[in-house]
Amino acid sequence: MSATISNRSFRPYTGEKARISRAYDYLILVLALFLFIGAFHLHFALTVGDWDFWVDWKDRQYWPLVTPLMGITFPAAVQYVMWNKFRLPMGATLCVAALLIGTWVTRIFAYHYWNFFPINMVLPATMLPGALVLDFILMLSNSLTVTAIFGGAAFALLFYPSNWPIFGMFHVPVEQGNGQVTVADLFGFQYIRTGMPEYLRIIERGTLRTYGQYATPLSAFCSALLCTLMYTLWWYIGKWFSTTRYLNKI
Repeated sequence: MSATISNRSFRPYTGEKARISRAYDYLILVLALFLFIGAFHLHFALTVGDWDFWVDWKDRQYWPLVTPLMGITFPAAVQYVMWNKFRLPMGATLCVAALLIGTWVTRIFAYHYWNFFPINMVLPATMLPGALVLDFILMLSNSLTVTAIFGGAAFALLFYPSNWPIFGMFHVPVEQGNGQVTVADLFGFQYIRTGMPEYLRIIERGTLRTYGQYATPLSAFCSALLCTLMYTLWWYIGKWFSTTRYLNKI
C-alpha cells in the first residue's frame, strides 16, 4: 500500500500540467540564451573594444593578443557548468555562438543602419574554431589541466589563422596620397571617428619587432601562454558561481 502511494506521489505530469511545465522549460532556455548573449557581449565590448569594432584596428600585434585572452573567459566558466553539471561538451561553443549573435545584431542595426558605417568596416572576428577545439579536448580528456594547457593554447593559436580568410583582403596595399596604406587604413581615413589607431602604426615599428621580423606569431604564442592561465582562473570562477550553498539550521 505504501509503495503504491509512493509511486503515485512521484508520477510525472500529464496533459495540461505537462504542457505548462514544458513551456516553462523553453522559457528558461530562451532567457538563458539572452543572458549568455548580453553578458558575454557586454564583457567583450568593454575589454576588447575597438580591436573588434573596426577593421583598421585589427593589427598584427595587439589584436591576436588581446582578443583570445578576453574571449576565453566566459567560455571557460560556462564550460565548467555544462560539463560538470550536465556532461555536455558544448560550453565554449555555446558562448562564442551567443557572442556572435549579439555582435552581428549590434553591427548591423547600431553601426550599419544607425550610424551608416559600411558593414565591411565593422565585421566581427570569429572564435568558433578555437571554441570547438576547446570543447573537443575537454570531452576527450575530462581534465582541467589538459584542457587549460592544450585547449587554451589552441584557442589562442587558431584565432589569427581562422580570421585571416575574412580580414586578409583588407591588408592588401593600396596607394593613397603618394603613400602606401592598406585597405583597412583607407577605411579609417575615410570614416573619421573619435578614436583613431595611429599609435598602433607607430608601435608596430618597434617593441615586438625587436625580436624578429614577424610580430604576429610572437603575439599568438604570448596569448596562448596567457590563455592557459586565464582559462584556469575563469574555470574556478564558474565553479564558484555554480556551487550550491545551504544555510545551517539555527
